[in-house]
Amino acid sequence: MTAATQPLDMAPDAFHAGEQALQARVGVRERMAAAGPMLLRDHMPDQHRELFERLPTLLLAALDAAGQPWATMVAGAPGFVHTPDMRRMQINVQPGAADPVLALLSSGSPVGVLGLEPHTRRRNRMNGRVAAFNNEGLAIDVVQSFGNCPKYIQAREPLALAPSQALPPHPSAPQPLGPALDAATLALLARSDTLFIASASAARPGLARSDGVDISHRGGEPGFVQVAQTEQGITLSMPDYPGNQFFNTLGNLAQHPLAGLLFVDYDSGGLLHVAAETELLWDAAACAPWPGALRVLRFKVLEGLWRPHALPLRWTAPVAAPQFRVMRERAAVTAL
Repeated sequence: MTAATQPLDMAPDAFHAGEQALQARVGVRERMAAAGPMLLRDHMPDQHRELFERLPTLLLAALDAAGQPWATMVAGAPGFVHTPDMRRMQINVQPGAADPVLALLSSGSPVGVLGLEPHTRRRNRMNGRVAAFNNEGLAIDVVQSFGNCPKYIQAREPLALAPSQALPPHPSAPQPLGPALDAATLALLARSDTLFIASASAARPGLARSDGVDISHRGGEPGFVQVAQTEQGITLSMPDYPGNQFFNTLGNLAQHPLAGLLFVDYDSGGLLHVAAETELLWDAAACAPWPGALRVLRFKVLEGLWRPHALPLRWTAPVAAPQFRVMRERAAVTAL
């Protein structure tokens, strides 16, 4: 039941139709309907604001004119994200055509925000609308704010560049890759243990609380993204592990099956942006390569964009999330 069709004496549902359908499929619809209004807020709690304001990076998502979601990561000295109050976020970034998300944002644009601190495995999300974007920075009004659990996050700590690693005064130009990608970016996919997914509840989100753009985190053991190259193009497959059962990302993709993927090269600071068409697989055979997976997300690559040295940071070697070891051990016992 959507907010538009509910009786007047009932509170609006916190989840849109796509999220509700998936919750119903796995048998948690009633529980999530009751919990949603308490977990999804129209403001940022103080503990979320505290995390956002100490981060050196922030994940953002936006839609282009064709309804294609894109994801990016921006960086700055801690404090470059500021929350003057619980309903407004201010980010010290400048408009720029090189970044496929920043190039799309203007007053009124829906925008997804994810604050992730990998070494503490803390993460919070905030989806909103651009209040202003100019040389004074990006201002976002909160529409929806909620926290996420620490599962599946590979712990790594950001490091500022040493003087010998200083970036050139003029960053390298973005490299459009088309749908084929190239050997270097395919190698990045093959070794990645983390990606980020931008999604949208509709091609043209309205102003309702449950509509807009979102960005979420996905983690796995290195190589958890499987790459297949065929005559029809490149497809990427990855597991969907047990989560908070909000089904924010999958619910969006059920309604609008386009995604923007972001892969970070933690050794070089490069960013790989991928536009993709999505499919959700539920059968056990599809899940078999990933112990513990409940579903599989498959992406047909539509377009790639590589931005070398996009971030002024490097990261420490990752410490594996404990959930993957546990899932492998359980699978081994089940196989006996």
